[in-house]
Amino acid sequence: MIIAARYSFNGGAEAVSEKYPHLLAEVEAAIFSVNAEEHRVKKSKEKTMMGQLLYSPVSLNKAIKAPLFAQGWSNRRVECEYSEEYYTPEYAATVTKNVGFRDMDFLKENLGVEVQFGKYSFMVYNVAAKMTIFRNLGFIDTGIEVVPVKRFAQQMSSGVSYFEQFVWDLQQRGVSNIDVPVLILGIDSELPGDTKRPRVRRVIKTEAVEPADREN
Repeated sequence: MIIAARYSFNGGAEAVSEKYPHLLAEVEAAIFSVNAEEHRVKKSKEKTMMGQLLYSPVSLNKAIKAPLFAQGWSNRRVECEYSEEYYTPEYAATVTKNVGFRDMDFLKENLGVEVQFGKYSFMVYNVAAKMTIFRNLGFIDTGIEVVPVKRFAQQMSSGVSYFEQFVWDLQQRGVSNIDVPVLILGIDSELPGDTKRPRVRRVIKTEAVEPADREN
């Protein structure tokens, strides 16, 4: 696979390059090591793509993660004990203890990495909420989010979001003073001999939004 696009959210590209160039190299190497065609294994049951072989988000996700775990990256899970403070007295009396968790795909030093081939809401949550939470808990100070570009996502199951929409929404949202610096990488498959599209090796650069003078 290739890195087809990069977006610097809240100075994420600069922060990663300055603090963690060696870790960025490991993330990029993990992406480059994956032959996407080996993961075109999901037979579509959708009406518009019935019978077509699609890229499997689950398989691609595992393929990127394997070399990172081999390089000493670790998953971080945080247990969440949910408060009963806001239940009504009548309801609280009927509820057993509520415990859940939040986790980050990879942590190494103070860099957090999320690999996301899911729906749009998960991409936004990772950058706008989860990375801030993990920063507040003292686990990270900078993040990387890996997502497919539109062309790649269109060859997966419907509902998978993509880099272009994600970046547009972040630009319209703006940057808050609580946001973590995040480098967003848009990835694509590279198909040798594919005559349907040009081979993409250039980096698509998108201007970052300056922090807004407001509280969030």
